[in-house]
Amino acid sequence: MARSRFKKIFSLSSKDIGIDLGTANILVTLKGKGIVLNEPSVVAIDKKTGNILATGYEAKEMLGRTPQEIRAVRPMKDGVIADFTGTQLMLKNILAKVCQRYSIGKPRVIVGVPSGITEVEERAVEESVLYAGAREVYLIEEPMAAAIGANMDVAEPSGNIIVDIGGGTTEVAVISLGGIVVSNSIRVAGDELDEDIVNYVKREMNLAIGDTTAEDIKMEIGCAMPLMTELSKEVKGRDLATGLPRTIYITSSQVQEAMQESIAKIVDIVKNTLEKTPPELASDIMEKGIILAGGGALIKNLDKLLSIATGMPVLVADNPLDCVARGAGKTLDEIEKLKSVLLNSRKRR
Repeated sequence: MARSRFKKIFSLSSKDIGIDLGTANILVTLKGKGIVLNEPSVVAIDKKTGNILATGYEAKEMLGRTPQEIRAVRPMKDGVIADFTGTQLMLKNILAKVCQRYSIGKPRVIVGVPSGITEVEERAVEESVLYAGAREVYLIEEPMAAAIGANMDVAEPSGNIIVDIGGGTTEVAVISLGGIVVSNSIRVAGDELDEDIVNYVKREMNLAIGDTTAEDIKMEIGCAMPLMTELSKEVKGRDLATGLPRTIYITSSQVQEAMQESIAKIVDIVKNTLEKTPPELASDIMEKGIILAGGGALIKNLDKLLSIATGMPVLVADNPLDCVARGAGKTLDEIEKLKSVLLNSRKRR
């Protein structure tokens, strides 16, 4: 009976949508079409009317630059909803874009959420997506979705380990037989690394820079171990002594120094998860290696550092930024095989 119910719920229509509701980016995948939207998780709202002025890239350009009557915010923090109204408005706008573009009515939606999410946070995500126009909402843990998106066979009786380094959280999960056997989540990830760079530049160079500038520095020259050839980048900010604009150059070794404490915490949580892994699964993992997903997987030499720290091979997933969204989409495509990975199965009417 459950089998036929799931077949009915996830019929082979194009009205199934997968969402990676990330702290830094929101990705939407449409059944049969793959990823159809990838935008920063930012919304700009008119304070007087409460109307949306912009979402995504356009809104991100407004961060730190808005007049008093406009509020530009990142409504997600540490992988969960920090600004309920902002998240609802952002989701409504983004789903409206996708539904309009592909002639979809009220879609069924599966959303990737952090593995450490509370029931209250879970409910907040569901309500936001329903408010945005979904007919039914299902949740999947992000590390599970990332593993599916990284082409792991999560249903087989064999150990796999995924390290998903997103914007707000780093999640490590050992997966076997369609379930998470051991998992750890830490609220140290891309945003924390950006903050480390902001603080380092302020402390060591007496220059104030914004989060967007710090993110650019991290993406272009950030590294977890020294590079063969040191890189540098021009950075513009406000001199804290004079209050005037100033330009400096920052090197990859300085960025490594700025991020080293947070990177060490990520390495520790991976080691801690491996220590708790049952021996049979640990031997599988030793053979297959650790898979890195999420934006943090792109930090130069992080795979090498993790390999040295754990003594295991470490591989970066193909298109690591897209893994959670692709995994949500694959779950919709193979719902009969993967229905056990859903956190909730409450049908919304």
